Amino acid sequence: MKLRTIDNIDVRGKYVLLRDDFNVQIVDGKITDAFRIDQSRPTIERLRAGGARVVIVSHLGRPKGTRNMEYSMTLVAQYLGIPLIPDALARDFMPTMQDGDVVLLENVRFYPGEESNDPEFAAQLANGFDMYVNDAFAVSHRAHASTVGVAKILPSYAGDLLASEIRNLDAVMENPRRPLLSIIAGSKVSTKIGVLKALAKLSDAMIIGGALGTTFNYALGDNVGNSLYESDQKQTALDILAFARENNCNVLLPLDKGVAKEFRRDAERVNKHFDQIESDDVIMDAGIETTARNVAAVDDAATVIWNGTVGMAEWMPTWSYGTFTLAHAIANRTRDGKLQSIVGGGDTVAALEASGTKSDISYVSTGGGAFLEYVEGRVLPGIDILADR
Repeated sequence: MKLRTIDNIDVRGKYVLLRDDFNVQIVDGKITDAFRIDQSRPTIERLRAGGARVVIVSHLGRPKGTRNMEYSMTLVAQYLGIPLIPDALARDFMPTMQDGDVVLLENVRFYPGEESNDPEFAAQLANGFDMYVNDAFAVSHRAHASTVGVAKILPSYAGDLLASEIRNLDAVMENPRRPLLSIIAGSKVSTKIGVLKALAKLSDAMIIGGALGTTFNYALGDNVGNSLYESDQKQTALDILAFARENNCNVLLPLDKGVAKEFRRDAERVNKHFDQIESDDVIMDAGIETTARNVAAVDDAATVIWNGTVGMAEWMPTWSYGTFTLAHAIANRTRDGKLQSIVGGGDTVAALEASGTKSDISYVSTGGGAFLEYVEGRVLPGIDILADR
């Protein structure tokens, strides 16, 4: 998809409303993962260097249209070293801005008109600006006032991060190096039917792991114990397997699992094949044999698309084995120039960070839901409105 970008746009002296995604994890009053903020910096600095007067709009968490200061953007503003404007609709600060100044508005989701894409709220948000730049891929699958509403009012463009996301995803989807291996994991089949079918059509092989994989194992009659799976998605899983066969995609399901008697970080791990799993066993990671098979699949691939950890990767080191081993295999082959790798999704990116492999991945997407919906082929409203047709 060709987008209108800020290339060759004179921004000097212009008031630019910049939509970024600063929905970051905050624990005990500290930002614990600033990946999305850091990825947004190049566009901010480009606009600043060009002499724009940049006003950033973003959100944090789900305050549900109320002014809940638990979700204030204060820590983000401090991290960026820029002023925070306490009201997203305030404009009294704008006359004092100089070329190159950057400020951050308070959480746009403090207003009910944001998520409902209320036209009046969008007009208030756009008021006083000369142009709009969207650099928030991770929320561009939402038709909100700050992603779609203002883009209908102001001259609108894609920022460098957003343009890079689309360029990298399009390259893989339209002309991938083959064999292409997709790795899809997570918790629910019901939320990923579309993307599973899209990847089955696109891929030569597909690893289905995590609780997602457990549902497929259940559908095939395997013992899954007292684990997370969707019993009502049995036929859906079987249909997806049949669809993959019709499209010559080799689906690789879990062969064994790391299990415990309790769903607890410090629970004792035992590796079991499915015929050994007991009714009170809780599946929490990919097994040793499955992990070795997954690494072999990576070794055979020229391109990997990955979304979703294959176990409780945040419970290191006992339950991160399957995910971290996979991450290292992908990173090693990418670093050696043998693999093109695209990774998306908050938990997966966090696993890359924790395993020390993120810098070796070809492209790490800031999107989770947006990443999956774009791969699925859905129209993302925040992207579509920026299309250069």
